Amino acid sequence: MAIPTSRTHEAALPVIDTERCNGCGLCVQVCKDGTLRLVDGKAASGGDSHFGCFACGHCMAICPQEAIVVAGRCLSPADLTELPQAVHCADYQALAGLMRRRRSIREFRDREVPGELLDQVLEAVRTAPMGLPPSDVHVLVLDSPDKVQRFSAAFCLYLEGMKWLVSPWFLALLRLFAGKATHALMRDFVRPLVQAYTSGHARGEDLVTYGAPAALYFYGSPYCDPADPVVAATYAMLAAESLGLGGCLLGGVHPLIQQGRGAARFRRDHGIRHRSREGLILILGYPRVVYQRGIRRSLAAVDRP
Repeated sequence: MAIPTSRTHEAALPVIDTERCNGCGLCVQVCKDGTLRLVDGKAASGGDSHFGCFACGHCMAICPQEAIVVAGRCLSPADLTELPQAVHCADYQALAGLMRRRRSIREFRDREVPGELLDQVLEAVRTAPMGLPPSDVHVLVLDSPDKVQRFSAAFCLYLEGMKWLVSPWFLALLRLFAGKATHALMRDFVRPLVQAYTSGHARGEDLVTYGAPAALYFYGSPYCDPADPVVAATYAMLAAESLGLGGCLLGGVHPLIQQGRGAARFRRDHGIRHRSREGLILILGYPRVVYQRGIRRSLAAVDRP
């Protein structure tokens, strides 16, 4: 038995070197699937596993004796890395400062984003937590202004054939079968958004990606935890901020390219491998504006029962 993903349907296999194992039990403590247990003072696999080893790698990462290796589900001992020393890690003040300085940037300088910076952003994304490994997050990399503009223009042309989705008759029909919130969202957000995208394109104005010199589209597969692409995109946004880039997370494109034959053609034409429940586009570039102050946002609720 194994949890399926688009990348593998097999369980991983933890292998214990009993000569090295000192029976400390740390691996058993961190194995929340129940794959590992202590037998005669040594770690052993074959416990009361819930799902089959899904290759989180915790046992391999925590073992002080380096007595465990996990192979399978896109994981191998070669994927182990040394942890950075605390002196090289941001403390709370540094991390909070980065977050407070960040603003959503939609105004960019006429300057391309170097490929090495995009590679650094993607390297940071690889550290993002996920529902279950291996990650089912896919990233479409648009690494030049020309690629971003072609994507944006093609999306607007695609929307021209989708305007029935926000037509008065369809919204009236939707009101009968969908909830109040869905109808209000379609009427007061999706309809003006589609109109803004298409009318802006007709005027030669890019209101989809705002003339960004680079963009990363994060999406999943049908097996993917819906939160995973969102978490990955958030990591990318913060990594970009730390590298001096401005960015903005855009949610308007993804839901409009999920349903129907036209959406399937659009995805195929742009190398998007799957439909996905959630997805976000992160536009990136060097900011053309500098904000002087931040804005403290509020949460809907913080309950402490």
